[in-house]
Amino acid sequence: MVPQVLYRALVSTKWLAESVRAGRLGPGLRVLDASWYSPGTREARKEYLERHVPGASFFDIEECRDRASPYEMMLPSKAGFADYVGSLGISNDTHVVVYDGDNLGSFYAPRVWWMFRVFGHRTVSVLNGGFRNWLKEGHPVTSEPSRPEPAVFKATLDRSLLKTYEQVLENLESKRFQLVDSRAQGRYLGTQPEPDAVGLDSGHIQGSVNMPFMDFLMEDGFEKSPEELRAMFEAKKVDLAKPIIATCRKGVTACHIALAAYLCGKPDVAIYDGSWFEWFHRAPPETRVSQGKGGKA
Repeated sequence: MVPQVLYRALVSTKWLAESVRAGRLGPGLRVLDASWYSPGTREARKEYLERHVPGASFFDIEECRDRASPYEMMLPSKAGFADYVGSLGISNDTHVVVYDGDNLGSFYAPRVWWMFRVFGHRTVSVLNGGFRNWLKEGHPVTSEPSRPEPAVFKATLDRSLLKTYEQVLENLESKRFQLVDSRAQGRYLGTQPEPDAVGLDSGHIQGSVNMPFMDFLMEDGFEKSPEELRAMFEAKKVDLAKPIIATCRKGVTACHIALAAYLCGKPDVAIYDGSWFEWFHRAPPETRVSQGKGGKA
């Protein structure tokens, strides 16, 4: 079998800076600031308006989601996604580069990278090191908002990259997929609370393995090398040759698992979009594991 040629999941700050300087941003190359912060901490849109990569548009993840869902950050409809990214000047022929301003180097950008892929768009990359390193390296910034010419984007849902509650529930019996949880260890174990959560205990889905997403990043905010990432999966006995479902609290940091696996040559990690938030509210109590509160979340 001919190995699949994967589109580059990461671009460097140097490459993007050269692209900005050469005037390459336009219908063929769009940059998105996908920052999001917990309420009461930082204001993503305000920070974007103060400074961003020249030519970048603000991708508002609060707008581009299923706002009718009782669960957090669920995917929008195909039409909703297509209309939203089309308004940002993105067509099916655009190379999209996503970054965020998180101090870790990357937090929400992999979620938007995955959203494009689940809606059938292959040419999307994350800015390695994020806005943190863009600033640190002295690359140009602007406060001038981007006003791209609207484009037509046709979305097709790739169901292989998306898992539902029913599919994850069925997987408890079939065990066809390995289930990997990207939250911090204390939240996974149930010994630390879920941040900013009312009526949501911590804990994890029965049978899941914990790989905290922060561990995929180096201290300086860049993604670890494929060799280091591969060793991390091996250490957790997660087989990259077999199917994987990634989960977290709301389907965001799970996308770091998908990105890390992609960098190891595995492009087919599926995201459980509802993740722990949905599972906690819907699943049978015996499938919710916690070391706090007597053993069940």
